[in-house]
Amino acid sequence: MSDIASVSLAQPLETIAQELGKSFEEYGFAVIRDHGIPQDLIDRAESLSREFFALPEDAKKAYKIEGGGGARGYTPFGIEKAKDAEVFDLKEFWHVGRELPEGHDLQKYMQPNVWPSEVEGFRATFSALYSAFEQAGGRVLEAIALHLDLPREWFAATVEDGNSVMRLLHYPPLTDSRAEGAIRAAAHGDINTITLLLGAEEAGLELLTAAGEWKAIEVPEGALVVNIGDMLDRLTNGKLRSTTHRVVNPVGEAAYRARYSMPFFLHFRPDFTIETLESCLDPNRPGEHPAPISSHEFLQQRLREINLV
Repeated sequence: MSDIASVSLAQPLETIAQELGKSFEEYGFAVIRDHGIPQDLIDRAESLSREFFALPEDAKKAYKIEGGGGARGYTPFGIEKAKDAEVFDLKEFWHVGRELPEGHDLQKYMQPNVWPSEVEGFRATFSALYSAFEQAGGRVLEAIALHLDLPREWFAATVEDGNSVMRLLHYPPLTDSRAEGAIRAAAHGDINTITLLLGAEEAGLELLTAAGEWKAIEVPEGALVVNIGDMLDRLTNGKLRSTTHRVVNPVGEAAYRARYSMPFFLHFRPDFTIETLESCLDPNRPGEHPAPISSHEFLQQRLREINLV
């Protein structure tokens, strides 16, 4: 296989599962077309995201939840940095999480959402987008299950009421002469199960290949980029790769523009135990695999590493 898969989710999953799976094994990434998220919802969400980030700093900072680890609401510039990075990323963001009914068993793991009163339609739009992301993610997980020779619905129970988070991201325009090629988000891997990213059409997203080279990801307009997170890498004993990736500034005029994107970090349930799948054990070295760990414990471990708790 020579390149990152670009597949249509409108096809029967049986016809794309192997191509998708092989791409996740080699690159940890794939491009998904016909993902089912309505374009008018995407357009509305992008517009409201820009409207929020254009608010005065004091208005935005009113939605920063002290001690919340950035799990909900607003996170200003200079807070998050990649694991082991020396500098903070050039970004600000907003998090929308799952809303559970009062008394739900998993409620203790998830903070309530906050919503900016200054942006009309924000809650309704991003609640709808959260649901649409979750549906698309569920379909990708079905294809992954088929690739791993698991029952098609195997992942459904593992992510039901999971601690999935949608992030609205704003990278500000860079103005000085070093803007071209500047690193906007340092090299990192994602913590979660899979990530679905809207807004990657603007050049700049790159992954680190197994050969140690940075490879640009080309994305047709309206498509999703999907990548494997550390939790799924751990579950499959590295068969599906959580690949290091980064965001660099493009060259030319685009280097001086703001960049917006919307990743959806799909998570296992907090009480799910990440234990290596039997089919992913090496028969010659059956003892060589990560120790079982709850997804909540793993998440907390990693959030500490990136300065969010």
